[in-house]
Amino acid sequence: MIEDRYERGLQRLNEIDGEAGERVIEGLKDVAPDLARYIIEFAFGDIYSRPGLDLKYREVAVIAALTALGTAAPQLKVHVIAGLNVGLTRDEIVEVIIQMSAYAGFPAALNAMSVAAEVFAEREDAP
Repeated sequence: MIEDRYERGLQRLNEIDGEAGERVIEGLKDVAPDLARYIIEFAFGDIYSRPGLDLKYREVAVIAALTALGTAAPQLKVHVIAGLNVGLTRDEIVEVIIQMSAYAGFPAALNAMSVAAEVFAEREDAP
């Protein structure tokens, strides 16, 4: 059962985050391998693999939450990339962030929009 969670989580992580997710996990291997395993097993093996919401809705929720936190720019960047990977448009991501301005405040929304703009620019430069 545990290996199933790990394998399911790793597959879902790669499907959603691609290289960005791999970099997060790789960056944790030397300093906190248990945290990397928890992210794979719990967040992706359990939560992201649940029925009821498709991956686009899940990424909308995550982008909104990370925007509202206002303190998670590196994680937001990974999930803006993930949102694009699972089919969200740039306009949809921008609208999610604008929506959060009413609940999280303009500073949090401005910070998130800066992260989104960075990802969009990187995508334009990508081969």
